[in-house]
Amino acid sequence: MPGRIYLDHSATTPLLPQVVGEMSDFLANHFGNPSSIHSYGKDARKYLEIARQNVAQLVNVPPDTIYFTGSGTEANNIAILGLARSLGRGHIITSAAEHPASLRACEHLLKEGFDLTVVEVDEQGAVHPETVHKALRKDTILVSIMLANNEVGSINPIREITGMLFGSQAFLHVDAIQAAGKIRVDAEDLGCDLLSLSAHKINGPKGVGALYKRREILLEGLIHGGGQEQRLRSGTENMPGIWGMGVAARLAAKNWQRNAANWQKLRDHFIGRVLQEVPQSYLNGHPDRRLPHNANFSFDNIEGEALLLHLDLSGIACSAGSACASGSTGPSHVLEAMGLPQSRIQSAVRFTLGHGNTLEEIDYTVEVLKQKCGLLRSMTPFI
Repeated sequence: MPGRIYLDHSATTPLLPQVVGEMSDFLANHFGNPSSIHSYGKDARKYLEIARQNVAQLVNVPPDTIYFTGSGTEANNIAILGLARSLGRGHIITSAAEHPASLRACEHLLKEGFDLTVVEVDEQGAVHPETVHKALRKDTILVSIMLANNEVGSINPIREITGMLFGSQAFLHVDAIQAAGKIRVDAEDLGCDLLSLSAHKINGPKGVGALYKRREILLEGLIHGGGQEQRLRSGTENMPGIWGMGVAARLAAKNWQRNAANWQKLRDHFIGRVLQEVPQSYLNGHPDRRLPHNANFSFDNIEGEALLLHLDLSGIACSAGSACASGSTGPSHVLEAMGLPQSRIQSAVRFTLGHGNTLEEIDYTVEVLKQKCGLLRSMTPFI
């Protein structure tokens, strides 16, 4: 056994050593409040703006269009709730496979008098541009669609969806939290108006996210106070976290193509072996148009959480779905939206690769999967 194996990088990622080092230096030597006008405050402000530049470069936008938040969830909420409340009323479109941070925010707006259409996804978890176009109304103010799905990894055709919005008054929000650092994320090329990011998905710290907002868009802030982040997100900035996110973004912008190529090579090897060597196994999500580190499988006559526990006892950490629905034991809403049978929904396990994973770890994981699937199937009375 090659030691404990972490294959749950879509849940969270370990901090890179360079991020740890630069955050440690920052914590020790730069404690000023960036809103203070003395030298300590000016020092902190300098680092705040460098971090903003680094995040902006990751998604190819001007630095003054990046706003730091307390998480990716908060970024999604500011984008969705903030835009809707600034406009006062209207119709919103999202998809059935969105992250709960977006879905719940959209559903909350129903209580405030907004209309909501939740469009279907296909059997691979992707949104068809024509589906969005058919749902458009004259009073549609916002379309919120993720760039890549957090559970099955399928990548949505955002540029084509943008084209469907031409001539309408609708703004486009893109949740790029899972996509950043894994594939090219260019907000200008995507044509979106708002875009959400999270530090801990790109090997940065937890507790910090960012929102891209086109300059001319007005949002109503969710947190009121001293007016930080250009009065969009009040509260003294989490400077160690923001600096860590900036470092992680800088490294991601520099290295994502090389990293993605390595992860995809390992992932394709993993998928090929599992589908060939583990009987009655299925790949969930698009076979090709998917994040380079994601492999989501279902196994006939297997209970996913039981398999997850057996893998953990063998030193392999993975996921039975999203880690972002705290305490959730219900079936995956993403797999349900894809129309998969309950047997495949209940048996789904998500493996997501990242920094440090090796071919030896992947091959060991396949051998354990073969063993544990055989064991669990021998224990079930339904075979």
